[in-house]
Amino acid sequence: MREAYHVELEELAGQLAAMSAQVADAMEKATKALLEVDLELAERVISDDTKVDDARAACEEQAYALLALQAPVATDLRTVLAAIHAAESLERMGDLALHVAKAARRRHPEPVLPDQVRGDFAKMGEVAVKLARQAEQVIKSKDVDAARNLEAEDDQVDDIHRHLFTVIMDRDWPHGVAAAVDVTLLGRFYERFSDHAVSVARRMVFVVTGKMPGYGSNEDV
Repeated sequence: MREAYHVELEELAGQLAAMSAQVADAMEKATKALLEVDLELAERVISDDTKVDDARAACEEQAYALLALQAPVATDLRTVLAAIHAAESLERMGDLALHVAKAARRRHPEPVLPDQVRGDFAKMGEVAVKLARQAEQVIKSKDVDAARNLEAEDDQVDDIHRHLFTVIMDRDWPHGVAAAVDVTLLGRFYERFSDHAVSVARRMVFVVTGKMPGYGSNEDV
């Protein structure tokens, strides 16, 4: 009976890892749609978002069933609780990729981004996708050091996000208010996506150590 229970815990972790891969793919495609003004790719991201929602529902259903039927304790309990929180973060990551794709669709056939900031968003997209893929590996390995390394990677996105504000607030910004609003919102989507990837990794640290990194800080994760 307990062996079957631990198989279910492994299956739950596998579902989370698959979700992380899903949202990494979604953001990768959404970024390409944004940069290349690719309507077909944007539409694909938008239509695939329900798969992420369904995956979260399946993870939560299994997690709550384990809580109700197995009464887990110690590390097993932390695993189940972390899975519930991680599934929520991963679904939000999918939603943020969806927002990027919708922005690309909304402005089509015109590009959303001025050439001035395209490089910044290409880099943010690259790092955000890398973080989601690293979170996938952390879920599988429960490697505490690898989980903690995500925070250093996330700093790159934060730095670019701050830089974008200096660009759009410059008195010589030539692209108007609508473009500035698009850049502001899109920058926020990438910043939050990356933050949620870090949050997923922190949940895995909690599973292993029993302590939540950053607990007690004012950081919104």
